[in-house]
Amino acid sequence: MPNRLQDAASPYLLQHKDNPVDWWQWQPEAFEEARRSGRPILLSIGYAACHWCHVMAHESFEDEATAAVMNELFVNIKVDREERPEVDQIYMSALQQLGVQGGWPMTMFLDPEGAPFWGGTYFPSEARYGQPAFTDVLKTMSAAYRSGDPRIASNREALLGRLRETARPQGAVTIGINELDDVAGRVLGIMDPEHGGLQGSPKFPNTPFLELLWRAHERTGRQRFRDAALHALDGMSDGGIYDHIGGGYSRYSVDERWLVPHFEKMLYDNAQILELLGLAYSETLAGLFRARAEETVGWLQREMLTESGAFAASLDADSEGHEGRYYVWTLKQVLDALGAEDAEFFARHYDIVPFGNWEGVSIPNRLKEKERSPHDEIRLAMLRDKLLALRATRVPPGRDDKILADWNGLMIAALAGAAPRFGRPEWIDLAATAFHFIAESMTRGGRLGHSWRAGKLVFPGLSSDYAAMIGAALALHQATGEDRYLSQATAWQIALETHHRAPDGGYYLTADDAEGLILRPEATADDAVTNPHALIAKNLVQLATLTGDDAYRARADELFDGLLPRAAPQLYSHAGLLNALDTRLRTTEIVIVGPAEDEAAAALYDAARRLPRAGLIIQRVRDPDALAEQHPARLKTQASHSAAAFLCVGSVCSLPVTDPNQLAAQFVETERGADAGPDEGR
Repeated sequence: MPNRLQDAASPYLLQHKDNPVDWWQWQPEAFEEARRSGRPILLSIGYAACHWCHVMAHESFEDEATAAVMNELFVNIKVDREERPEVDQIYMSALQQLGVQGGWPMTMFLDPEGAPFWGGTYFPSEARYGQPAFTDVLKTMSAAYRSGDPRIASNREALLGRLRETARPQGAVTIGINELDDVAGRVLGIMDPEHGGLQGSPKFPNTPFLELLWRAHERTGRQRFRDAALHALDGMSDGGIYDHIGGGYSRYSVDERWLVPHFEKMLYDNAQILELLGLAYSETLAGLFRARAEETVGWLQREMLTESGAFAASLDADSEGHEGRYYVWTLKQVLDALGAEDAEFFARHYDIVPFGNWEGVSIPNRLKEKERSPHDEIRLAMLRDKLLALRATRVPPGRDDKILADWNGLMIAALAGAAPRFGRPEWIDLAATAFHFIAESMTRGGRLGHSWRAGKLVFPGLSSDYAAMIGAALALHQATGEDRYLSQATAWQIALETHHRAPDGGYYLTADDAEGLILRPEATADDAVTNPHALIAKNLVQLATLTGDDAYRARADELFDGLLPRAAPQLYSHAGLLNALDTRLRTTEIVIVGPAEDEAAAALYDAARRLPRAGLIIQRVRDPDALAEQHPARLKTQASHSAAAFLCVGSVCSLPVTDPNQLAAQFVETERGADAGPDEGR
């Protein structure tokens, strides 16, 4: 008989609905049952694309004997970390306080009030490699809890104390342009000069670090910062971490060469990488970056687009019980599909070798440098299409088709930003469709929800949802010039301030009326996704510029004043916040003025949106009177009688630029003049 998870919306929870474990979802009734029965809680957290989650499920949760022990001794709660990231954040922090390296599946032991007293990650079904068997762990934890072992209470109180600790470094913390350059220099020192990315393995894309290097290049003009970011993009775009047959980037590479991926594909990774590909292409016009961006959006449309028009969360690493089986090839398979001549040609360019480049099979990659003519590339594209059609007949990896507001927001913003850089206006339509679904179907009373699937909405949303979706609205506003997106952004910012604002200037992850937890998470460090505080700070700077309301800028300054002292001891883990600070210190705006149908204004608008500048704010104004009264460009726009662009830094705007071909040169000159000014550190 299915267990309680049969009523879940999450695909991950539904994977466990037929387990013999008497699973509960995260709900008050589960804690009431723990209090009634006097049993502690076993909390198991994972996600649909997690390989080791599947392993532990097969070994333990599907095993009748193990399930019997779990059911007798514990109230068992299963959580999808993507559906309930606030729960994951609390207990992952607790696990790390125990000195355990975080990861999934996460296995935590709680008292009936939700306070943690011990935990771990994956436990094998039988003792091996120094790890105890899962059933032994269960019996030991239950016995310790029932006997009143003082270590349980000691652990619980120590963990709760650390989780609730609110101490902040004393004294003012000043971080300005010089400090940002210093951090970038230190990041440069840990980059891999041979393969790109951070040194060692496993290798993650780590997009906040790459953006930090890119921004350092913009500030200083030093090519080595730019080159390090481009080298990383080159490596991951040529390596096996990229799916050369179907497009899209995997979560990370297990080796230092970017060859062997952990094959799961996440929406958020591809969103953050797409944004960087757009910047890199605008700067270099390199065909590699155009190809990877277009192929990745092709994958997004083919495999991640849901019937709603929004995007699914992830693709599993496994199919048919094996990691990567869907994506790898043998030389015989390629020969059978393409014929001898084409197979030899394809295999030479994509490293398909007789005995494989990984565990007897081959992961297609282009890490070996080879000469390729335009004709070669056309031929290879046709052969990839043939292999893609053949691959489509295989058993595909599982797709987690829940729609997450925050991850969708990241992809919507990336599409809106990349569309003009690659000359693909249809990407804006793709982004707008996803945006409208979330704005219309994932809201209640003007407030965002977090996750939607099969008509079920997880509500209320998180600060991460507002951060990403406000960013998406601002990106669409700048991509289309439509004021409705700016209006939506300001409305959501009000909801964020009303329900998530924290006393120290930051934001709680959970809303003030959300289901009670042992505490309200308020993390500031980046995770796999840039921390929501960093996204919110960027949004506030943009809102101040686009609306002319200095209250947003004051709120951004308050946010930085509250967070930078917390970030100062661990600046590496706060790269996203540093990038937001760079946007605040180097706010650059381009105002395009001209009638709605004016071709000259449209040409200036397109040229502005292709500039390779991170954090650039673009405002399309049909009527100069639409600008805020105090905007420095207002008088200049009124004096201009033709379509024009004005480049504004701080309180100074350039003379009107009317030639799109001159816009880039004028932009560089304006930025250089701004860089000569004082360093206004926070």
